[in-house]
Amino acid sequence: MPIVVNLDVMLAKRKMKSKELAEIIGITTANLSILKSGKAKAIRFSTLEAICKALDCQPADILEYIED
Repeated sequence: MPIVVNLDVMLAKRKMKSKELAEIIGITTANLSILKSGKAKAIRFSTLEAICKALDCQPADILEYIED
């Protein structure tokens, strides 16, 4: 898939656990895990906004396009 999710990288940089982020942004750890693994088909802008706010980052820090 040409879109790569770098959420693990940002969590590590911010020294935050997935469970903590899930609680802050109001989604389940299971849904966050699906997003982190790149298996999600879509992400709501409101969720992306909440992640960026919680991790103090930009969407480009989380999502990356890699051409096949």
